[in-house]
Amino acid sequence: MRERIINLLIFSTVFISSYIFFKQPFEGYITYIVLALFLPVFLVKFGIPRLPLLVFAPLFISGIFLVQTGVNTSPLFTKIFIGFFSSTLFYYYVVQLYDFDVKRIFALYMKGAFIVSLIGIIQLVSWRVGFGPGYDFSWILNKWGFQQGGLGIRMNSVFSEPSYFAAVIAPAFFMSVYRMISNPFKLRSRWQDLLIIVAYFLTFSSLGILGMFLTVLLLLLNFGLFRYAIIFVPLAVFGFKYAYENIPEFRERYDGTIEVFLKQNIRDYDVHGSSFVLYNNYHIATENFKRHPIFGTGLGSHPVAFEKYTLTNLDKNVVQITFNKADANSMALRLMSETGLYGLVFMLVFLIRNWVFRQRSADKEHWVISNALVLIIVLYLARQGHYFLNGFPLFLWMFYFNWKSNRAAHLANAQEPVTNESTSQPALSGS
Repeated sequence: MRERIINLLIFSTVFISSYIFFKQPFEGYITYIVLALFLPVFLVKFGIPRLPLLVFAPLFISGIFLVQTGVNTSPLFTKIFIGFFSSTLFYYYVVQLYDFDVKRIFALYMKGAFIVSLIGIIQLVSWRVGFGPGYDFSWILNKWGFQQGGLGIRMNSVFSEPSYFAAVIAPAFFMSVYRMISNPFKLRSRWQDLLIIVAYFLTFSSLGILGMFLTVLLLLLNFGLFRYAIIFVPLAVFGFKYAYENIPEFRERYDGTIEVFLKQNIRDYDVHGSSFVLYNNYHIATENFKRHPIFGTGLGSHPVAFEKYTLTNLDKNVVQITFNKADANSMALRLMSETGLYGLVFMLVFLIRNWVFRQRSADKEHWVISNALVLIIVLYLARQGHYFLNGFPLFLWMFYFNWKSNRAAHLANAQEPVTNESTSQPALSGS
């Protein structure tokens, strides 16, 4: 019972971000309550690990300097640095609590992904039968939003919007797709995977569609780009064409992105709002990066850069949308703006160095888990700018320690033939 309660509290920080306990002086998510409960215990039990300190030391030193020079403010830097560092430290401890067993942690994550996907299916069924409390969760989740579209509603389950579901459930979607295609004749035993896949489609999210295309691409890269391209490339092309012609949300965002980025049309109110928001933050991050390329302007500073460089200040005819001041609508853009080359190069090296491909994997699980985690990292870099919402640092630590586990397995098997199969598969064999 004690272990189940601990698991529930820890993974609530991953799946529940649509409820806040207070709004001032910052939004109080359930994550902060769990951190406050566990961090002191973890500090006493495990001590202070060196790795998070080494990563954040340059950000702390440069951040203090940048506050002194006036390109950032002390409140903004303090709030984000403490939040980002404490959550990163917390999730390091979480991995340590599970003895750095990434397969076990991923299996627990898959259970959570199945539960929230099931809630999403119930949400859609409730909409069809007209049961309000079953599809509109604003009565219990105070940062939850109702999204029309798709089959009447765009499924977001317990997440505040469909794009958050698409980002957080992306690794589970990848895992489920892999297990379905690797066991195509075992549908009865794969029903949980099928449910996750169906739920993912029902978000009708452009980020979810990107996640689907990336899933195909990652499977191609691992199984042989040229060998299977004749099957998957036409499928991907057909999928894009179908999505463009039948999903208005996707078509509008795609057309809006082309309109803004290629034609630089920022004075057309027909441009999709989210497309302009992304382009505006791209412009802001680029201008800020030009002036502060090494360490950016410090953690938490993007709102300051926003006020300096936003296109909405050019003239009154520019689309007046000022969303995502704090998170830049993209982690890559936020890193560019706030951490400069240090953050961008670190993330790029981190991703490439720790990526486990099928050809370098000690067993089946390591490469599948690694590529599932690559998916959420890439999606966050593309369109999710919050550093630690929905347990993002946990996915980064799992990615890193999965690589370490794979390397250790290779060393342990150095005197034995290396195979791509594993006899013990808790993460691959069930949800």
